[in-house]
Amino acid sequence: MSVIEPNVVPFASAAAAGGAPFVTTPVAYDGILLAGFGGPEGQDDVIPFLRNVTRGRGIPDERLEEVAHHYRHFGGVSPINAQNRALKAALEAELATRGIDLPVYWGNRNWTPYLEEAVEAASAEGNTTLLAFATSAYSSFSSCRQYREDFARVLEDTKLGETVTIDKIRPFYDHPGFVDAFENGVRSAIEQFLAQGIAAADIQILFSTHSIPTDDAVRSGARDIEWGPGGAYAAQHEAVAAWVMDRVLQTLPASEGVTWELVYQSRSGPPSQPWLDPDVCDVIAELPARGRRAVAVVPVGFMSDHMEVLWDLDTEAAEAAEEAGLAFTRTPTPGVSPAFVAGIVDLIEERLEGRAASERKKVTGLPGGFDVCRPGCCENVRAGFKPAASGVAP
Repeated sequence: MSVIEPNVVPFASAAAAGGAPFVTTPVAYDGILLAGFGGPEGQDDVIPFLRNVTRGRGIPDERLEEVAHHYRHFGGVSPINAQNRALKAALEAELATRGIDLPVYWGNRNWTPYLEEAVEAASAEGNTTLLAFATSAYSSFSSCRQYREDFARVLEDTKLGETVTIDKIRPFYDHPGFVDAFENGVRSAIEQFLAQGIAAADIQILFSTHSIPTDDAVRSGARDIEWGPGGAYAAQHEAVAAWVMDRVLQTLPASEGVTWELVYQSRSGPPSQPWLDPDVCDVIAELPARGRRAVAVVPVGFMSDHMEVLWDLDTEAAEAAEEAGLAFTRTPTPGVSPAFVAGIVDLIEERLEGRAASERKKVTGLPGGFDVCRPGCCENVRAGFKPAASGVAP
């Protein structure tokens, strides 16, 4: 499929908005599409799944085995599908509690159940105006625009483009329901270290997210907004981390002196290609020289405890901290916490009601978070690029 501008795909809200970035006209959706990444559910699934993830890049199976050992270490099973089953059930319960009668369909980009199956099931049941929640919170090609392109591809491949429309919920990185887990996690981690007799000035907080190519980062977000050197992707993470630390300091005065920074993980691609850094493990190795005795890693870029959290943080980062002689903890992801599930339904209600931008919940002052992407937003500059197969999938 050729690269497309996300806001010219046949989406219901794009038409309703008349090209405006926010949809303030209520839309009568008749189904929710939970759009996930997908993951293997057994040893025999691992290589076929990784082939799907890297489709079109020409990566041989022996290279895929370099990352397959992450899954094989856990019996070939990614936790992400079970987490999405749990999220689907939690969403259905919260929708019912609020009296919102909408079915939830779940489909993945890279493994069963596929998005095609979900959209076909919705259409067969007469539900053709779908609102999609993608399981990525921030703005970048892979975490936002690619899902929009997935929806367009699915409508084309299933030949349902004339009857089915799919809108995507806005980037939700700064919705209070999403950031709640990180705020509580950081506060608990600091309290834990303080109780162990570690001074606040000896505690380091590392907010970790998936690294992406620098070229992708600088093109993330709307092109008519000045985001800074890392584009919207880096700016959004920095803003959330700063908000969390400010909130923790307000509610836990003993945290005065704790330091923090944004780090990256799960880099892939050739060494010659610049990706966002610094790497979480490299920073952990430097902390003793900075006088730190404890480190809390906050998976601020992730919605649930999928493979890149379990392996890159709970395994590799924890080992790096042990080698550095540091006390270590990894704080929780939102998962299916009540605050997060309620927040997702808030995001659904935004579109059902057509709320104005000023009426939408957010904790940062960053612009963007649009319902309808602007031309050039999160442009894919990696078309034709064939990265190494390491850290490629949750």
